[in-house]
Amino acid sequence: MRKSKAKILVVEDEKSMREILTMLLEEEGYGVVAAADGKEGVGWLQKDIFDIIITDIKMPGADGFEILAKSQELSPETAVIMITAFGTLEAALEAMKLGAYDYIHKPFKIDEIRLIVRNTLDTKRLRTEVSLLRETVKSTYEVENIIGKSPKMQELMRLIPKVARTVSNVLITGESGTGKELVAVALHNLSPGSDKNFVAINCASFPEGLLESEIFGHMKGAFTGAVQNKLGLFEVADEGTLFLDEIAEMPASLQSKLLRAIETSTFRRVGGTADIKVNVRIIAATNKDLKKECDSGRFREDLFFRLDVIPLHMPPLRERKEDIPLLVEHFLRKYSEKSIQISGSAMSLLVNCPWKGNVRELENIIERVLIFTDTELITATDLPSELALTSEKPAGLPAVEQGGIDVEDVLRKLERNYLLEALTLAGGKKTEAAKLLNLSFRSLRHKLSKHGIK
Repeated sequence: MRKSKAKILVVEDEKSMREILTMLLEEEGYGVVAAADGKEGVGWLQKDIFDIIITDIKMPGADGFEILAKSQELSPETAVIMITAFGTLEAALEAMKLGAYDYIHKPFKIDEIRLIVRNTLDTKRLRTEVSLLRETVKSTYEVENIIGKSPKMQELMRLIPKVARTVSNVLITGESGTGKELVAVALHNLSPGSDKNFVAINCASFPEGLLESEIFGHMKGAFTGAVQNKLGLFEVADEGTLFLDEIAEMPASLQSKLLRAIETSTFRRVGGTADIKVNVRIIAATNKDLKKECDSGRFREDLFFRLDVIPLHMPPLRERKEDIPLLVEHFLRKYSEKSIQISGSAMSLLVNCPWKGNVRELENIIERVLIFTDTELITATDLPSELALTSEKPAGLPAVEQGGIDVEDVLRKLERNYLLEALTLAGGKKTEAAKLLNLSFRSLRHKLSKHGIK
């Protein structure tokens, strides 16, 4: 079983040089594999993935150019450093044009080797982080933080820093569009491993075979289309966080492999034979009831318990209407460089919509309105007409049905709705809201407290 650390392949036919490089790199804490010639080096490339290859240019069996070409074929992300001797400098420069990262000139200094290897690893790490950052920027949500003043959101935000400090797995539940990935990102950013990678994958976006390859990686030839070795997201997220979105959509065959990876902190690439050890925190998310999925046999119960160590729930937008004005203002700033205002009637309409698509739907509506509206004041007529048709604003008291009615519950909901609407129209100013409802300030404050409205 191999520890997870930078892996370096040394290909050098001169025994003393090979032993010196191996000893030096192992002292630095790297995992080193040494090959006595080019042919043996190519063999190792077909069996494993390396962070760096240090190879001599002139060797029997296969020279450094063949090692470079094979590395680019199998593992394009591997950095190749060429060893040059007298008379081979031009060849080393040619190799760099073909994609080699750097070269070392014999006789080399020990500090020079250390520095080149460290710089190479730092560059690879930065490239990986930039690539991940680009993927994050493409995400539907680019909200800098979690927005909400409702009691449910305040409680969630109170829990996040506590949970972030642990290493336990987390299961985030909630409807689609509520912002579960925002919670996952916040947990990572506040965790001790925040300087490591946050890697996200949507389990519903890949067919079964490709999903396994994305998560665990594969070796060349493992399946049709596997034309080169590939690192899995488990390795990329080592010491950091792996976010598995829509975990309920993971195929049963892959659930067992994920369970083993979580239980043993090891896995094997598709087509590989070596156990790879990692230290990864798993955050999973789902819009389904995983307990019901377990009862129906669609999800492994033992995997559910491994993931559900710390459960967090993202409430739907209809249960935190106090947050809608905050979110609207945020999206107005996000999608417009101008100072855009929104009328009270428009805000009231937005507050009273059911938002089946949750925050994502609200964001899309605001973005669309700003595209088609040139004025600096958004009114109710600027909003899509379908919003008025779905508004939950009560037109009056419901009729008494044959089966009876809970009048106290109806009146409680009606009162709470008008309190929220008045606060929205008043811009959050309680004095103004009290005037709109013909209440004293003291009476308004009492009612807000009774309904848990902050």
